[in-house]
Amino acid sequence: MKNIKFPTAQTILLIIAALVTLLTWLVPAGKYNTLAYDSASNTFIEVAKDETKTLPATQATLDGLSIKIPLEKFTNGDIYKAINIPNTYRELESKPQGLSDFIKSPIKGIIEAADIIFLVLIIGGLIGIINSTGAFDAGIAWLARVLKGREYILIILVTTLIAAGGTTFGLAEETIAFFPILIPVFLAAKYDALVGIACIFIGSSIGTMCSTINPFSTIIASDSAGINWTTGLPGRIFMLLSCLAICIFYIMRYAKRVKNDPTKSIIYDQKEQIEALFGDKKDQTVTFTFRLRLALFVFALCFLVMIIGVSMLDWWFLEMTSTFLVGAIIIGIITQISESDFVETFVKGAADLLGVALIIGIARGVTVIMADGLISDTMLFYASGITEGMYKGLFASVITLIYAGLSFFIPSSSGMAVLTMPIMSPLADTVGIGREIVVNAYQYGLGLFYLINPTGLILASLAVVKVGFNKWLKFIMPLFIVLIVFTLLVMTVSVYL
Repeated sequence: MKNIKFPTAQTILLIIAALVTLLTWLVPAGKYNTLAYDSASNTFIEVAKDETKTLPATQATLDGLSIKIPLEKFTNGDIYKAINIPNTYRELESKPQGLSDFIKSPIKGIIEAADIIFLVLIIGGLIGIINSTGAFDAGIAWLARVLKGREYILIILVTTLIAAGGTTFGLAEETIAFFPILIPVFLAAKYDALVGIACIFIGSSIGTMCSTINPFSTIIASDSAGINWTTGLPGRIFMLLSCLAICIFYIMRYAKRVKNDPTKSIIYDQKEQIEALFGDKKDQTVTFTFRLRLALFVFALCFLVMIIGVSMLDWWFLEMTSTFLVGAIIIGIITQISESDFVETFVKGAADLLGVALIIGIARGVTVIMADGLISDTMLFYASGITEGMYKGLFASVITLIYAGLSFFIPSSSGMAVLTMPIMSPLADTVGIGREIVVNAYQYGLGLFYLINPTGLILASLAVVKVGFNKWLKFIMPLFIVLIVFTLLVMTVSVYL
């Protein structure tokens, strides 16, 4: 039994894909009608089973379809995706996915996730270039000297800053770039790699879970529920500060234990492997020359430009990827790397993250199977009926858990919002509470399950550092349980305030 190893991330995802394929044979196929706004013709497009109808873009049309959303939310672009129309769910002819569909799903997923995959590969190339110059080694050695005796500041700073990015503009996929950069810093501070993973991934998770002004979750979900995004904002700010404090305390407690006794590390058996992977800097002395400082400045500037572009200029993966490619070229010029060495180093750096890119594609393939098997809307339909006749306190907790479950089938926050809010938010009216409770339940449920959701980013994140999912679960489960209990308690109490 000791020789039996926990499966790799790729194998875990393929097992999940196989189970979801089987699920398409057991769960009835079904779909809601959808409604989308066409700005070119100023009309609504309703897509039903066998027909597509053009409807006038008026408030009367929305009211007639029981969509309690102001017309301007569509016309001003706040809701830019097709939404599900309440009370239109219908069972369809079953579309069970077979062996051929299962085999093709990872390929389809890779094609669909090409944008983020190319971002990961280009970031890998950039990191390969910066590592080859020695600039990163010199910067880490300098930072280790500055933080000596105060390494805990690193935990607080990284977790808080990444949570700030998550709560404001949905910093999530972009954090893949931070793992190869920050893990060596945490190792230099005498922590293990799990501390670095936790600060980055948990920071992002809590930030997006308790989004305040994030357009990809809070704003689009509130718009889809027919309420102003500021409704319920004080409660989300309270949750953000509370959950962030709980998580930082948990990470620091573990980090202190590991620092005092490295054998207490959950990944102690991988200590040498991970130090070899990221470089053990303790015996290295690199002169921090002007060129290396300038190279690190350009490297850091890439991330600053990315953040500004995403949060202020409507950038997405194409622009982000281009930024990192240009950054790598500029660093190559600054450090006078020859053209042939640049290409060889860049390709090798990209190859180092190829496994991560494949995990992202395979995970997307799972959602492809669910979409092709037409079972996602069926899950939503049955979930929406569970809360009927509940007391409002119980309703708030159950709806949060329902969203946690749905996030496995619909891992996209914006996709979850537009597909579920028109269906789920009216349920709040039936129990006499504000629709912001459903918006909060959507965010908290999605965010909680994100911490362990294999179809999300956790497996890709762990793959960067070569840490197994089983070890992450061992680390995160006590915190996960505390956050669930705290969240359900807050949700239950909030409906009576």
